[in-house]
Amino acid sequence: MWLFLFNSILLGVGLAMDAFSVSIANGLSEPRMRRLKCFAVAGTYSFFQFLMPMIGWLLIRTVVGWFGVIKAFVPYFALSLLLFIGIKMIVECFKGKEEEARRLTVPVLLMQGIATAIDALSVGLTLTDHELPMALLASLIIAAVTFVICLFGLWIGKRFGSIFRHAEVGGGIILILIGIEIFVKNIFF
Repeated sequence: MWLFLFNSILLGVGLAMDAFSVSIANGLSEPRMRRLKCFAVAGTYSFFQFLMPMIGWLLIRTVVGWFGVIKAFVPYFALSLLLFIGIKMIVECFKGKEEEARRLTVPVLLMQGIATAIDALSVGLTLTDHELPMALLASLIIAAVTFVICLFGLWIGKRFGSIFRHAEVGGGIILILIGIEIFVKNIFF
């Protein structure tokens, strides 16, 4: 049981790194983000980090043949979403829409949540040896770890976002680089 918990925590840390980076970018873009919104942002990432392994577990347990097809599109989907969001942030900053560019909207947050957690879909493969209660527990641990790590990322981003003018450009670049990293990692490795 201890090994299971330890492995779930490590899995959570590994999976949360993309969401951590995006959290820093969001903090840079919106340095005056309120505490409640920070919790909502971290909660959104946590929800998707919980949901994706469970979807992967369900797909493997039920429709194994479909998973191979879905997995092939994951890097393209994540790259597209993060490129779109990152480029949009940069363009809006230079168009003089600073306040609008700094505001993290619900649709953008949901796209970020999906894009950063989509690689967790394959974690369902590692959970298929477990029955539903253990798979749920592993996913909950992953979500809790993600929540804490994302709050820390938001804090870092907010701290430096209030110092640097046009920090949302840095946030946009970070999102683009994360999209490229997810794509390269899943296509070539």
